[in-house]
Amino acid sequence: MARMSLLSSPLLLGFDEIERLIDRVGKNASDGYPPYNIERIKANGEGVETLRITLAVAGFTRDQLDITLEDKQLLVRGKQTDDQERDYLYRGIAARQFQRTFVLADGIEVRSADLANGLLSIDLVRHEPQRLVRTIAIGGNGTAP
Repeated sequence: MARMSLLSSPLLLGFDEIERLIDRVGKNASDGYPPYNIERIKANGEGVETLRITLAVAGFTRDQLDITLEDKQLLVRGKQTDDQERDYLYRGIAARQFQRTFVLADGIEVRSADLANGLLSIDLVRHEPQRLVRTIAIGGNGTAP
């Protein structure tokens, strides 16, 4: 039996990519580590909207973090290794790995990333899309293509 979805309407042409992205986000939403914020930064005169993703990555250094952009996905990975030279009496802070994925819409680009005080901030900009209005000529020869 074929799977039906909200985007399977015959009036919504070419939206199968959006459905695939929604499925991809649903698979990555289960883990809550590391915690993060997403905020909108007020425009500073450039006329572009800026978004900031801030992840709490205490204990990670720049060398242990990796940010990649692939196929409209922003992937943030953290990889720590156990320090074998230390002899812990109690270990409440575990060295752990993470991968956090954010799916970006068309027109959003990564501007910069910064690590300070255990917070990784990634700034994104959303350019206002150009509004395109086009008149389509109607042929009158009576033959269909």
